[in-house]
Amino acid sequence: MAIKIGSKIVSYDVAKEEEPDVAAPEVVVDEGLTTADVIHMHEKLERPEMLIGSTYKVKTPLSEHALYVTINDVILNEGTEHQLRRPFEVFINSKNMDHFQWIVALTRIISAVFRKGGDVTFLVDELRSVFDPRGGYFKKGGKYMPSLVAEIGDAIECHLRMIGMLKDDGLDEHQQKLVEEKRAQFEASNEIANQESKSADFPAGSQLCGKCTTKAVIKMDGCMTCLNCGDSKCG
Repeated sequence: MAIKIGSKIVSYDVAKEEEPDVAAPEVVVDEGLTTADVIHMHEKLERPEMLIGSTYKVKTPLSEHALYVTINDVILNEGTEHQLRRPFEVFINSKNMDHFQWIVALTRIISAVFRKGGDVTFLVDELRSVFDPRGGYFKKGGKYMPSLVAEIGDAIECHLRMIGMLKDDGLDEHQQKLVEEKRAQFEASNEIANQESKSADFPAGSQLCGKCTTKAVIKMDGCMTCLNCGDSKCG
């Protein structure tokens, strides 16, 4: 059917079928905190007046003076089940000014990554993979450190484990069983050795006598002598 339009067309709209009313999404309320009110770590989060943190002492053979790595944390959603403790900033201080410029730059970059939020645990692997061209060193306890940067990454790893962002992978069932078996064997051998040492009447480290088959041969006056049967190589 044709319809005559007698006036100028100034606007138009496409007719649509009426859509059914959509129910508004429910807001889950949990202890007075809605899901929309949960605060996540992001770069626009303002710094509180006070932060809690930890300081780690880093002593290396590369420098006479120690480094002190301080990591401050912010508490998100405090007092609720959504409470989280996340790193917010890092400071590194030392009397040694040789590395001042790159340490200041490193702390600012790490702090910026912390404030971005998300998974910041990748920093540990990135820092620990930095190698010093002059060679690394062994820290107390026998742990090898390839560089000073890796040592800083190790301190950050300790902190992330302390606040629960990193967790030990642990051993699988087969590895755990193998470790327990080896531990039992080691403890059993030590127990036998302790019993033998307690029951023996001869000094520890005595050699086996070829005559009386007793571990009682020691060196006396420059000659190997058995304390059990008196046999001597010197006659």
